[in-house]
Parts: sequence; C-alpha cells; structure tokens
Amino acid sequence: MNVATPPEKLTAKDFTSDQEVRWCPGCGDYAILKSVRGTLADLGVERHNTVFISGIGCAARFPYYMETYGFHTIHGRAPSIATGLKIANPDLDIWVISGDGDALSIGGNHLLHLLRRNVDMQFLLFNNEIYGLTKGQYSPTSRPGTRSPSTPLGSVDNPVSAASFALGAGSRFVARSIDTLQKHMPPVLKRAHQHAGASFVEIFQNCIVYNDGAFGHFTGRDVAAETQIDVVHGEPLVFGAERDKGLRVKPGTMELEVVTIGEGGVSTDDILVHDETNRTLASMLASMEPPHFPVAIGVLYCNPGPTYVDSLRSQSEAVRKAAPKADMNSLLCSGHTWEIG
Repeated sequence: MNVATPPEKLTAKDFTSDQEVRWCPGCGDYAILKSVRGTLADLGVERHNTVFISGIGCAARFPYYMETYGFHTIHGRAPSIATGLKIANPDLDIWVISGDGDALSIGGNHLLHLLRRNVDMQFLLFNNEIYGLTKGQYSPTSRPGTRSPSTPLGSVDNPVSAASFALGAGSRFVARSIDTLQKHMPPVLKRAHQHAGASFVEIFQNCIVYNDGAFGHFTGRDVAAETQIDVVHGEPLVFGAERDKGLRVKPGTMELEVVTIGEGGVSTDDILVHDETNRTLASMLASMEPPHFPVAIGVLYCNPGPTYVDSLRSQSEAVRKAAPKADMNSLLCSGHTWEIG
C-alpha cells in the first residue's frame, strides 16, 4: 500500500545556494536577500518552479545566491528575457532582480513594456541612486548635485522616480519598501507575489561604499517616524511619532497637504483614507518627498487586470476554434509548394 507523504516544508536555508555572497560588507542587498529567502519559505513555493532573472550590476548577482533556477542576463534586458520565459512556460514563478541603473537607463524601455503588458512576475528594483558595480557613477535616480566620477562638479540631471515611472507605464501593482525594514518587506513581497500580473516593488537600498546615507534623511531611526508613511488600504494616511500627522486633499485644490490632527480644526475625519485601487492617489503618494512630505512605503497601487499570458492564451484558443480542422498528412502530400492562407 502506498502512503502519500506531504512534502517537507522548506525553510529560508533551503533557498540558500552554496555560492559565497560577494557584496560589500554592510551592503543593503544582504538584507533584501534575507527577506526574499524567508518570504519564499513562508509562501511554500517550489524551488524547481521558481526562477530569478537579473541583468547587470551589483543586484544582478542575486540568482547565484538562490537555490532555485536562475539566469544572469545582459544589461537592461532582463524584462525581455523574463517575458519570453513566461510565455514559453506560463507555470513558472518568475522574479526579476534589477538595480536603478540597469532597470531605468539601458533597460528603461524594456521595463516599460513588461509593465504595460502586465506580464505575470515580480520585478524588484534595488534603488541606491548610484552605479555601484562600475565604481560610483551617477545613475538615472541620482539627485541633482550628486558628485561622482562621471559628475565631478555635481549632477545637473533631474532624477527618475521609479514608482512614478512604473505607474506611468501602466503597472497595476506598485509598492515600496526599505532594505532595513525586515518586518515591513516580507509582507510587501508576499502581496507582490499574490498579485496576478506584473508586480513592481521599489526597494530603497543603501550603497555603503559609493552612496552611503543617500536615504538617511528618511530612513534614519531618529527621523523615520516623521519622514515615512506606511500606506495600508482602507486605513487613514497618518504618520508621526505620535500618529498625529496626516494627509488630506488641500481644500479647493487637487493637491495633498500635511496636517496636524487637533490643530486648526483638523480632525481624524479630515484625513484621507488610502485606496490602493486609485491610480491618481498612488501617483500623488509616489511623488512625495521630504522635507515637505513623508516618503510613502507599502502598496501604493494594486488594481488587477488581464495578464499578458492569459490574453495570449485566449487569443490562441479563439483562433484554434475558428480554424478548420487541419490534416497534416494531406498537407505534406499536396505537392512541392504550399499555399499559406
């Protein structure tokens, strides 16, 4: 008699490869790697069905450190290769790992099409606002004034907001987290995995060598409560050490403003409630920056729609049903030439 034995639950260690992790000591990538391994174990995913695909950069070493399938591809093209893989085998659980330079510079066009097509996979963008692997040149997300080997007098470029870019490209899931928030990141990753379609997650990640402290103005322990707002669907948009600050729509405008509850006649009823299905609100949250606004983290936008692979399947099935039955033997024996109708 055969007895069915349930598979043993995997742990984070089971998703750890035998490769030496070769990031700089203190790099934020270590914390992200830990969160992803733990998240996969909690989700109970199957290693043989999981694939990590990356481009070029420090973050792109990620597939080596995961005990799953992986593909270290070429600069900026990870979204294209991941799309092809998903179409070829829709059952695969695909995670794309990319840095801000890899994803938003040479890979910007490829990322745009991944998001607008809504290809079912998770895209994690590690944003450290610098090119780390090639020794500290400024990147598309670097702030004006950034001094680097390629901008010794300071960058004059206007930076790209990764979350705003994703929303503008038509992404139906946009979220944010921070490398040091080990309790915050796993739930965000789980939400991204749960979403059917392209899930875009921007992770603010410190580069300790070439851009150390770039996010200290809102990630530092002494300022985080006043400079971060964790947005949760259906809950008021409040923040602050005393939870006494909030966001509301400025009267007579379509703009957000920060108010203090209990001052100037402001009550909790005036505070905006987060609606993650509202793209306009998500765009406003994505654009907020200190010192006038807190940085929004959590799920900014989630509004599922038809996925790319499902649409392709539906189209193919419709064509098959409408087409007459084909006789391959008759076709092969029909002569030296075939007419394609």
